[in-house]
Amino acid sequence: QGCTQKYIVKNYFYYYLFKFSAALGEEIFYITFLPFTYWNIDHSISRRMIIVWSIVMYIGQVSKDILKWPRPLSPPVVKLEMRTNAEYGMPSTHAMAATAISFSFFIATMNQYKYPFELGLVAAFVFSTLVCLSRLYTGMHTVLDVIGGALISAGLLMFLYPAWDMIDHLLLTSPFCPLLSIVVPLVLCYNYPKLDYYSPTRGDTTTILGAAAGATVGFWLNNQYTAPAYTSKSFYLGFPLIPSKMVVVLARFLVGILVVLLTRWLMKSVVLGVLRYRYKFRIQDLEARRRLEVEVPYKFITYSSVGFTATVIVPLLHELLGL
Repeated sequence: QGCTQKYIVKNYFYYYLFKFSAALGEEIFYITFLPFTYWNIDHSISRRMIIVWSIVMYIGQVSKDILKWPRPLSPPVVKLEMRTNAEYGMPSTHAMAATAISFSFFIATMNQYKYPFELGLVAAFVFSTLVCLSRLYTGMHTVLDVIGGALISAGLLMFLYPAWDMIDHLLLTSPFCPLLSIVVPLVLCYNYPKLDYYSPTRGDTTTILGAAAGATVGFWLNNQYTAPAYTSKSFYLGFPLIPSKMVVVLARFLVGILVVLLTRWLMKSVVLGVLRYRYKFRIQDLEARRRLEVEVPYKFITYSSVGFTATVIVPLLHELLGL
């Protein structure tokens, strides 16, 4: 399972299109697009997307390990990815995340920005469809996995939408928000469904919940001690784009993503070093790093720091630099 199968690419357009589309459902997309939305578009839109994303992904990951439906057999399917091969298939969390993010972004922006409704709907549909098709092309899911994931995500989005404003208000104003934002995800991570063999789903779920927890604490702190979310006059990208704003957007993104990646690298090193000292294992010992008492705090602390940095430290740095 450590090596990608040998295959011959006959259509490079489809190959690179769907390899790129598959990346839109992975960490590289989350760690760039969600902070970009917060820094440059609208805080409220970013908050709603993160809320929906974390809930949808947790339910999707847990559903996989409860249902335990296998991935497509290979052969006859050729698998272009190997990291997630140890996971179960149903539902496709790529499909769930793509549906949740694209349509929550569409729903959250359609009443705040002036653009054709049809254009936004088509963009959300194309985005989610490309990610769904990429899971078939790469051989990681069946058609049923993908359809199931998209439908579950759509159902959850419809269920959460009426409560968006209430949830957002509680996250910003409740004095219990910081405590609950940390305790509840940690309890969920430590009580993740047990499997007969190791799967990266628990680690990935901890990463997602940790990032959402750190960001949620950041939302609360910003609302309490900087500028209230409902009255903030901070920089918003808006539409249409003009060259001067594009320069600022690029600068804010580059500064922000550099700080976020630096935080992730630093916290990974520090937290893993502390855990190695506490539990007496070598850094190269992969089995030790997969143990519950190591994996959960390692992932949670690292990515909650990333979420907090993206929502608190980076905006302060933007202000300091005049961005």
